[in-house]
Amino acid sequence: MSQELLDNRGKGLASWSMPPVHPEGRKFAVIAAAVTLLFALMAWETLAWPMGGVTLWILAFFRDPARVTPLDERLLVAPADGLVTLIQLAPPPAELAGMDGLGYEPLYRVSIFMSVFDVHINRAPIGGTIRRIVYISGKFLNADLDKASEENERQHIMVERSDGARVGMTQIAGLVARRIVPFIKEGDFVAVGQRVGLIRFGSRVDVYLPHGTAPAVVKGQRVVAGETIIAVLGEEPIREGISH
Repeated sequence: MSQELLDNRGKGLASWSMPPVHPEGRKFAVIAAAVTLLFALMAWETLAWPMGGVTLWILAFFRDPARVTPLDERLLVAPADGLVTLIQLAPPPAELAGMDGLGYEPLYRVSIFMSVFDVHINRAPIGGTIRRIVYISGKFLNADLDKASEENERQHIMVERSDGARVGMTQIAGLVARRIVPFIKEGDFVAVGQRVGLIRFGSRVDVYLPHGTAPAVVKGQRVVAGETIIAVLGEEPIREGISH
């Protein structure tokens, strides 16, 4: 997909287009469409119509829309679409801790819950080198629960910038999600907002912010992967919001 520079000074062209379907989802859509066609040919309308709906839902689930990421080295962007359900100080997971990782002191952790209706392509919160990728098999508890961070199937990723700033993110499988699909490997360089993987069918992503950086989002806020600014490096004031 071509990348075009868009800004707020009248440059570039922005227009709506139908989001493409990610290749990871096409096989599921083909299977669902084939079953729908089979039911239709056999005149099983009571089954054909629901399966047609399932086919459309699969196409929507695996949609992969283009995103415009703000270009500013101070900014961390959301790695996932969804609802901010938890913001708390928490020690980094053991797989990302250590002097060559995120350290041992508690960091701000922002948890983003993705429903089955959200885009499930995950993106890099900062640009840099992928220093760690650790996959852990586990349970499939409700991803909205706090303990899902430690008990569910999950994948830890740490990105390090050239100036040494490190951000950790954990992809967590949920009740329905049963597979985490990575697009990157250790040693890869990623740009901020670049696609790094997806989680199938409902899940959560935790982001561990660097020391001295507080969230710029609030609990209950909806965020967009690759676009919503979730923190500004070095800014510590906690922000508040109002629901209305």
